[in-house]
Amino acid sequence: MKVNIDLNPKYDETSVTIHAKEWTRELEELVKKLDYQAPKRIIGVEGDKSILLSPSDIEYIFAENRKVFASTNKQSIELTMKLYEAEELLESHGFCRLSKSALGNLDKIAYFELAFNGNLCVYFHSGSKEYVSRKYVHEVKRKLILGVEDHDR
Repeated sequence: MKVNIDLNPKYDETSVTIHAKEWTRELEELVKKLDYQAPKRIIGVEGDKSILLSPSDIEYIFAENRKVFASTNKQSIELTMKLYEAEELLESHGFCRLSKSALGNLDKIAYFELAFNGNLCVYFHSGSKEYVSRKYVHEVKRKLILGVEDHDR
């Protein structure tokens, strides 16, 4: 793919033109990335109150008893979405799948320990911990080493 950028003060706004022979999956992904708007906040529920949560305040998200919770500094707040929906929304904020039932904010991880069963145990800055199952260890390491940029989908 060839990329051309023309910077000029005569342009009032940014526009993108794509020249291609045919529509491809690569083009579809590119358009999705250009259109994607990362959410600034997600909504949690505590009793009768709706609570606005900033993704940067959340350490990890976990599913328990068919409900999804966000853990913020040792406090768990119920979310009104499925775990896979939270994963899609928060991927660009540095969240990564840790296990079948948990997502972690990679920016909030303090350190790792190897568990006896081959899993990794991640400790967050607050002292909370969550396990990374073997299936997801490689992806977590890759994202920690390479970093996760906004709109990295």
